[in-house]
Formats: sequence, structure tokens, C-alpha cells
Amino acid sequence: MMIDLETYKAMAQSWLQILLGWLSSPQFYAQVGAILACWLLARILARTLLARVGFLREEPSEGRLAKILRTLYSCRDLVQPLLLVFALAVVAQIADQTLGSSFLVRAAQSVALITLLHSAINRFLKHPLVNAGARWIGLPAAAAYAFGYMPSVVSGLDHTALEAGNLRISLLTIIKAAAFGGALFWLGRVSSRAGQSVIRKQESVDIQTRELAAKGLDLFVGCFAGLLLLNLLGIDLSILAVFSGAVGVGLGFGLQQIASNFMSGLIILLERSLKVGDFIELEDGRSGHLKEINMRQSRLGTFDGKDIMVPNDRFITTRVINWTHADPRQRYEVPFTVTYDTDLHSVPPLIVKALLKIKGVLRAPEMPECALKSFGETSVAFTAKFWVEGIDDGVNSYTSDALFAVWDALKEAGIAMKAPPPKIQYATAPVAAKKAKA
Repeated sequence: MMIDLETYKAMAQSWLQILLGWLSSPQFYAQVGAILACWLLARILARTLLARVGFLREEPSEGRLAKILRTLYSCRDLVQPLLLVFALAVVAQIADQTLGSSFLVRAAQSVALITLLHSAINRFLKHPLVNAGARWIGLPAAAAYAFGYMPSVVSGLDHTALEAGNLRISLLTIIKAAAFGGALFWLGRVSSRAGQSVIRKQESVDIQTRELAAKGLDLFVGCFAGLLLLNLLGIDLSILAVFSGAVGVGLGFGLQQIASNFMSGLIILLERSLKVGDFIELEDGRSGHLKEINMRQSRLGTFDGKDIMVPNDRFITTRVINWTHADPRQRYEVPFTVTYDTDLHSVPPLIVKALLKIKGVLRAPEMPECALKSFGETSVAFTAKFWVEGIDDGVNSYTSDALFAVWDALKEAGIAMKAPPPKIQYATAPVAAKKAKA
């Protein structure tokens, strides 16, 4: 295709005539003067406000509204651009009535508004992905709208589409889905967290009901945000029937484990066999306090600061010990031995008295007791038993405290302790060795 230089030359001459007409027009210089006056006025007013208003002059440190005022203080650099936008908006109305034209003023207002939005994005949107999306998508959209090119841009994006049968996905739909979806699910996440926090603070309701209500709220908010997004995008909701069929096939092949964990989580919440705060011991011996019951997996917090993520179906299909399911009280035993020259009848009351002095030892459902366990070759074995309300963990060292109490009581009474004899370890069984010798 050959370039028609005459056409481009004519277009350039036309634009040049328009520009020369503007430069020779009194309205042009009047609008330039009005823009400069607005900039100067916004600068003076901004300096005055920053110097006179208390929460803009100095950062608030205390008070009922200190958090809100500190946020306003951090926006001090936005005061002048904001005043400039408002001043240009007022001057544009005046220019339309007096000069009959306000194109230059409105262009300056659009530039000021885009500058204000850029500063606000950098000020409030700290997440890198959100910040980049706002700068590279939001600002161009704002510029196109401000300069009147938005209808053309929207039309171009809508015509750039992928069509397959009755399905049509345009670039405009993808951008709207990303923008609306991100905003909706972010708002849903924030509102869900706030709602769950309020629900979990209702101490009058048992903890299992609170967790069930919190998870139900989270599921409802997610479904509502998804349906609202489909409605905003103009997608026919009848497509969900086809989608649900595809999901059913997926569950049958590759998602059955996820579905199993999801249903197991619902069963746990409804059955109330486990609740947040219970001390759980798994089949493989690992244990910890149940911190969260999620829809797919639950979180156990161990005594050494680790978190164990346990799929929910393991609580249904394997043996799990719940130490605090119906009763938080536990019974512990500490063994010890004394020599044969000890008055054995004096040992139990001595040990029971010592155990009762330990903080946390209960008198119900049973009093502490000390029982004679067995007679050894060189020592007599006793066992001290006691009940406590809680778990012997890093915070509550009940068995350690009991052993110290036994040691101190026996030492104060002059009773000698003796270690049990070591067990004899045979390389081969004695009977088998004799048979082999024979």
C-alpha cells in the first residue's frame, strides 16, 4: 500500500490551522491564565491548611480518633492535588458560561485527576500485584475516560473476542472479570474475616457452634461473591448446570480426595467429635492442640511451636485420641522406688501430702494416692497417682512437679531411694540357647 503524502500533508495543515487559531484566540490565553490561577490558589490553600489544621501539622499520637487522624496525616501530600482538581472543576463551569469553551481547563483537570490517582495508588495500595494492576490498568482507563476516549476503547476491547460455538469471551469480559472479581473477593475476604471474628467472640455460644457458623459464613460469602460476579459479567446462570456436571465428573476422577476432606470437615463440625482447643493425639503418635478446623484440613499446634496440617478425612478413617473431648481432667502416674529398710506404711501418707501441695492437683474425681506396686530384688516400687485439669505440656509440667515433690518429701523424711535393677538383655533367648547346646 502506497502512502498518500498529500493526505497527511492536508491533515497536518488542518491541525496547524486549529493550533494557530487557538494561539490567536483570547479564550486560549484566558484558560491558560485560569489554570495557572487555580494552581497558585491550590498551592496557597494547601500550605495554609497544612500549617493551621492540627492533625495535618503534627502527627497525632493519642486520642479516640488517633488512628483515623494518623491516616489523614499520612495523606498530606494529596491535599494540593485534591484542591487543584476541585478548583479546575469550578473554573471549567465558569469558563463554559463566560468564554463558551473550557476544553483546555478540562484537559488540565483530567491531568490533575490522573496525578492525584497515581499518588493515591502509591500511598494506599501496598500489595505489589494490586499496585501494578491499578497503575497499568486503572490509570489508563481513568485517562481514557477523562479525555473522552472510553467509548472507543470499550468498543475495541469488546470486538477483540474468542468465539467457539455459542461461547464468546472478549478481552473486555476478561478485564471486567479480573477487576470486579478481585474487588469482590477482596471485599468478601475482609467481610468474612470480620464476621468470623465477631462470631468467635460470642462466648455464650459453645465453641463448636461458633466454628460451624464461622465456616458457614465463609462459604456463603464466597458463593455470593461468585454469583454476583457472574451477574455483573452478564453470564447466564444456567451455564452453572453444565459447570456442575463437569465438576461432578472431576470429583469422580481427580477430586475425590478433596471432596472427602471437605465432607469430613463438615461431619466433624456437625458431629462435634473434635473442637478447637482439644488436645489430639494422632495414630502415628504426633500430638498437639487443635487450632483450626478448615474445610479441607485442620491445624494442630505442637508444644515445640510447629503446626501439623492434617487432612480432615484422617480424623474419620483413622484412630484419633481426643484427650479433652468430654472432660479436660487427666490422671497421671509417677513411679519411684525405696529401699527395704524403709517403713513402707509411712510412705503413702507422706507422698499424698506432698502431692496435695502441688498447684493444679485436684481432689476430685479422686484424691491423690500412693500405691505399692511391686517388690523387687533390692527395692520396693511405688506409684503416685493424681488428677489435674489440663495436659502435661511445656506450660504445665505436672509430672515433673510431682517427681520433685516425691524427691523432696522422701529426702526430708530421711527415706533413701534406689534405682530399679537394670533389665538383662539376652543376645538370644536362654531356652533357645540350651536347645541349641543340646
